[in-house]
Amino acid sequence: MTLALEDRLAVTELIALHGHLVDAGELDRMDEVFTADIVYDLSDFGQGEVVGLAALKEAALALGAGNPVAHHVTNVVLEEVSEDRVRALSKGLGVMTDGSCGSVTYEDTVVRVGTAGWRVGHRRLLARRVPLNGRGQG
Repeated sequence: MTLALEDRLAVTELIALHGHLVDAGELDRMDEVFTADIVYDLSDFGQGEVVGLAALKEAALALGAGNPVAHHVTNVVLEEVSEDRVRALSKGLGVMTDGSCGSVTYEDTVVRVGTAGWRVGHRRLLARRVPLNGRGQG
């Protein structure tokens, strides 16, 4: 099985679209990125799982000024699981209002949704808090 170039580009652009929509406050367009029943796993941040588009929007609004002003995604790696399912690994950088930055790893399960195309059905965020994931720290 080899993921077609067109699908590879579509999934990569889908992952990038998230940052543009969130940064613009276009939370009502999250259905362009996520499935209706998205599981957005923030357990590594002590917040558990957010399930569904409405809950995701509510969580973003509740965080308010605590949200990054800029979401950047890079280092996208895709692995085809089946014809209609892709595992995506990427790095995210969040720039805060005070200029500080944070780094996360996104672990996404991306599924083909009928004629709508690709959507993220599950996203797990892993905070990067120490260099080398803790290796060589003494």
